[in-house]
Amino acid sequence: MTTALRTTSLRRRVTVLVIVVLAVVLLGIVLAVNAVFAAETNRDLTAVLADHGRVAVTLARQNVGPKVLLNRVDTDGVRAEIVLVNGQTYGGLPSPSDNVKQATIRLVSRGVLNGARLTLAVATSAIQQAQAQLRGVLLLVGLVALAVTGIVLVVAIRVALKPLAVMTGLARSIAGGGRGRRLSPTDPDTELGRTAAAFDDMLDALEGAEHQARVAEAASRASEERTRRFVADAAHELRTPIAGVQAAAEAVLQQSPEAGQEERDRMHLLLVRESRRAGQLVNDLLDLARIDAGVELTIAPVNLRALADAQAERIRVLAPELTVRVDGPALTVWADEARITQIVANLLDNARKATGPDGHVGVWLRQVATFAELLVTDDGPGVPEAQRDRIFDRLVRLDNARDRRFGGSGLGLPIARGFARAHGGDLACVAPPPADRGAVFRLVLPIRIDPAAATERITRFATGPLPATGPGPSELSGQPETW
Repeated sequence: MTTALRTTSLRRRVTVLVIVVLAVVLLGIVLAVNAVFAAETNRDLTAVLADHGRVAVTLARQNVGPKVLLNRVDTDGVRAEIVLVNGQTYGGLPSPSDNVKQATIRLVSRGVLNGARLTLAVATSAIQQAQAQLRGVLLLVGLVALAVTGIVLVVAIRVALKPLAVMTGLARSIAGGGRGRRLSPTDPDTELGRTAAAFDDMLDALEGAEHQARVAEAASRASEERTRRFVADAAHELRTPIAGVQAAAEAVLQQSPEAGQEERDRMHLLLVRESRRAGQLVNDLLDLARIDAGVELTIAPVNLRALADAQAERIRVLAPELTVRVDGPALTVWADEARITQIVANLLDNARKATGPDGHVGVWLRQVATFAELLVTDDGPGVPEAQRDRIFDRLVRLDNARDRRFGGSGLGLPIARGFARAHGGDLACVAPPPADRGAVFRLVLPIRIDPAAATERITRFATGPLPATGPGPSELSGQPETW
């Protein structure tokens, strides 16, 4: 639903409105002044006639003659007429065509004026003329005031509405692609200040949305590029074991009936090894797909120390000459035991391959705040500092990678980190103590979760790096010197 907005010029509307209001006020003032002037004039004329009447009454009681009385009261623009009882008339009144105000008095006297009628009159034409002139002056002054006000309003409104012009220019600049500018009102409590502040908030939201869109687009392109690269690398990795399976199968089929049993067993062993290699790679790819889609975890209490001991014993069986040490308290975490086992097994297998048959591998456990920390160390060639995070990328194998010598696919560590983060923890390669060599991998897992979740199958998502948890690399110096 759209709202129609009147687009009449705000400057014109304000100017016309103010002039109309001012004209109404000036007209009211003219009418009020005219009414007050007329009332005051009428009151003054009435007072003059009353004064002359009192003088006439006083003189009549003193038994003066008509002429004397007439001479005394017929002054200052006041005309008087005396009509005796016998009808004799003294004096005269203004012409009836003149506008006059008059008053009639009956005189009381012991002489000829007893019972006489005195009429006093004053002409009002001059006063009415002055009143008309006053109205004209007021109207003229009002018109001049309106004209001056209109001129001043045009200038004042242009100055007052300058922020709107700035806002308009900013909006056009943004529409043209400009970003980053703001109005920044000095007084956000005024009408224009609130409008400018709301405009700035809108720009913040707009540019924030654009930034998020750009970030999302860049992330989408990067994800698409990683996906393409991953698919290409996965196809390349799968091609080798599949080619091996195919070659071994063809060799078995092409064996002559006279081939010895030893040759047949060797080809069968090669076929089994290559098929297992392809199957393991497929399983790794499936694990990565599950991590991307959301890992389904079966949460239950897991004795992390017992799990580490079991995996260490497995390594001792695989490499009897390897020295494997497990140290630390028994820690129980709420986790998916199969996934945590997969993480620890991967770390120990990597350490076994890196150290060689007569190396040393250590597993250290401790509690840090509400997290359990498991460190896996070895005395192999180690991982360069610049590559310690890159080795968790998919299908990444360093030039001197420890797994290249053993046919690794470069998927074990990404899978392990994904499972760790799906539990709300993390997995990282950290720096070893200054006096030691080799690699140190740190697994951090939360010790407790909501107990109600322990009886349910819940889904967690690995959505990216978590905040730093547990101790930093500098704190590893507190571990035993002999690992």
